[in-house]
Amino acid sequence: MTSATHDAPALATRSGLALPHTHVDTIYYDGAWQRSRGIGRNPVTDPATGEIWGSVPDGTPDDVDAAVGSAHKAFAGEWPRLAPSGRAAYLLRIADEVEKRADELSLTNSRENGSPVAESSGAAANAAGILRYFATLAGYLEQEDVRPFPRGGGESVVRRDPLGVCALIAPWNFPINLVMIKLARRCWYCTVVIKPASPTPLSIRVIIDAIAAAGVPAGVVNLVTGSGRLGDVLVKHPGVAKVAFTGSTPVGRKIAAACGGLLRPVTLELGGKSSAIVLPDADLDAMSRVLIKSSMRNTGQTCYISTRILAPASRYDEVVDMVTATIAAGKQGDPLDPETVFGPCATESQYRTVMEYVESGLAEGARATTGGRAASLTGGLENGYFVEPTVFADVTPDMRIAREEIFGPVITILKYNDAGGSVEEAVALANNTEFGLGGLVFGRDEDAALAVADRMDTGSVGLNFFASNHSAPFGGRHDSGLGTEYGIEGLNAYLSYKSIHRKR
Repeated sequence: MTSATHDAPALATRSGLALPHTHVDTIYYDGAWQRSRGIGRNPVTDPATGEIWGSVPDGTPDDVDAAVGSAHKAFAGEWPRLAPSGRAAYLLRIADEVEKRADELSLTNSRENGSPVAESSGAAANAAGILRYFATLAGYLEQEDVRPFPRGGGESVVRRDPLGVCALIAPWNFPINLVMIKLARRCWYCTVVIKPASPTPLSIRVIIDAIAAAGVPAGVVNLVTGSGRLGDVLVKHPGVAKVAFTGSTPVGRKIAAACGGLLRPVTLELGGKSSAIVLPDADLDAMSRVLIKSSMRNTGQTCYISTRILAPASRYDEVVDMVTATIAAGKQGDPLDPETVFGPCATESQYRTVMEYVESGLAEGARATTGGRAASLTGGLENGYFVEPTVFADVTPDMRIAREEIFGPVITILKYNDAGGSVEEAVALANNTEFGLGGLVFGRDEDAALAVADRMDTGSVGLNFFASNHSAPFGGRHDSGLGTEYGIEGLNAYLSYKSIHRKR
């Protein structure tokens, strides 16, 4: 080891990695890696060190044409006509192949977006779980759906037909699992073209490797890489029948407008500003044990987490002290260190955005009880995009940090009046947002907590913890999106219905 790497262990760790995809010239269609038509390159930067470690083609409209054409050929073939149990077998084989590549996926993911390996190491198992759940729906799809006329005399046979070629545009925060949840549903009948976010184009190539190893027919899954401009080309391509996008609300609005003009079905999973309502009887010790996963998961770069904590006035100081101590105790550092809890912001642009919000909070009178600054790290991390995990107390509903999605390691704590045990103000505060994606209620009395959850205007609510359930619908309300992921409801979004009426 040189003196330079001895003084920079983060760089030494990276120099010893042998990842399957770094600097590449290809996209994927017709069942093979094919050279891109474009001459431009998009760099891949490690946000923990600031170093460029990979690159991919900056794709062209010709690349999109080739990928969509490949998907159309596959859709015209046997894939949509396979029995659901046959497609389920493919999903199960893909799941096995994904799990074989767990380390490759984790390390590639963490180098792309800075997710701590404590987070990314579970990506393969979660992706495999998604595939295996959707494989269980074969029986649902194979079941004959015959509905008698209410007045008798006839019946309708309801057919579920695939929509066609689907475009999947993925975000950078969870580049593996947010691809997989769409891919698992689409692969039931449809063929797909994937366009990953430009900062995270390499981990999805490992998924493509798994798909190829599982023997999925050529053209069923295709991949293009490039900037947001290429995503716009894919969304508007005349050969695309359905679009699914996960990402920011402003970009989602543009995609929705384009699909509206084309009368093209679209599913949008967008931003959030979710609230955790702390009831007066909440067990704060239990809350502290789930706080980071529920409110600061992936260094705060998770769409549904509850970064607004609504604390009762009678226990406000207790809540502030607990949240501050819990966040301050989480180790910030190299995301490749298994002990790291908080990594960097995923991109330099996101780092600047988060720091702007931190400065806004301080300027508007919020009190940083921990953090509140750019982080200064050593050991090869000096050029990383690190913001100290920050807790803001004395936050009022009118502050930007209380209203807008920050998407970084920042928690805000607001106070509500709980005189007489009332939670009216808490519910009003939770619903006083343009978003509606996640939420939490912390309370010892689960019936009372459930009653509060029922009043929250949002797509998902956790009682004393938060987790996604592959078999239950997940989706946003208002500015958090359109449509649902997961469950039978998510699968149905990729089907078109035909009713065949006959006399009986």
